[in-house]
Amino acid sequence: MRGAWLKTVVETLRPRQWTKNLILFAGLIFSQHTTDPTLFWRAAAGAALFCLLSSVVYIFNDIKDVEHDQRHPVKRNRPIASGRLEVRTAEYVALALVLVSLGCAVALGLRFAVVAALFLLLNVAYTHVLKRLVILDVMGIAAGFVLRAVASVEVLRDVVEHIPLSNWLILCTFLLALFLGFAKRRAEYMHVLPAGLETRPSLRFYNELTLNLLIGGTFALTVTAYTLYTVSAGTIAHFGTWHLALTVPFVVWGLGRYLVLIFKDGQGGRPHEILLTDVWIQLAVLGWIVTACLIIGLDQ
Repeated sequence: MRGAWLKTVVETLRPRQWTKNLILFAGLIFSQHTTDPTLFWRAAAGAALFCLLSSVVYIFNDIKDVEHDQRHPVKRNRPIASGRLEVRTAEYVALALVLVSLGCAVALGLRFAVVAALFLLLNVAYTHVLKRLVILDVMGIAAGFVLRAVASVEVLRDVVEHIPLSNWLILCTFLLALFLGFAKRRAEYMHVLPAGLETRPSLRFYNELTLNLLIGGTFALTVTAYTLYTVSAGTIAHFGTWHLALTVPFVVWGLGRYLVLIFKDGQGGRPHEILLTDVWIQLAVLGWIVTACLIIGLDQ
């Protein structure tokens, strides 16, 4: 019985969505200290804490949206919406995770803890306000990814203080998150609304043409911003090479494949699932990681 309860709690935490927090390793990759075990474990610890904070956010959302989720073809099977986990129990779990994660965040550095707290506050605002507002709902999600990117640098600064926080990292993260967010809204608009299952208030303010334009625009801006970053004078001076531009094809490949899944196969509603299941996107991500690490490491 206890095992079944624990399994239900873990399901509520949505561990399959923890892949979003892999961005906590971005600071390590671009810090030119990728082989430093101390920094690696700090980045891993930071990612783990953001996984816990993300789970707190999921619990908040499930409690707040329980009535909407009960009308959703997939979300109605979640533990809280289905009644398998009581709201009061979920609240206790969330409180415990907040105390543990923020307490451990302080141990990794005050600045990192502040970013973690801001991430939590932003998502509280998203749950209660931003998710109901057109465009701002996706911008709120994108801001959460920006805070993850900032945290990826701050978690390292207690050991290596001179690690810079790149404006390019913030811009590219924000644009990529907008691209994925609008793709998710399109999937919801195309598949949920036609079935008469309006579960997200902001959806009624979108339409297919607007979402298609937003997806195409953010795709182009993301690729352009990343390309400009790799060939900018500051990047070349920082890494001592122009070779980082060789990672651009992997970005185009991965995002282009995602466009195919959005418009041809009608996917895009669950980006974390696509990352875990689509072999072509996995190869693009792996190719980018390996190439970037080799360039940054071998050209020093």
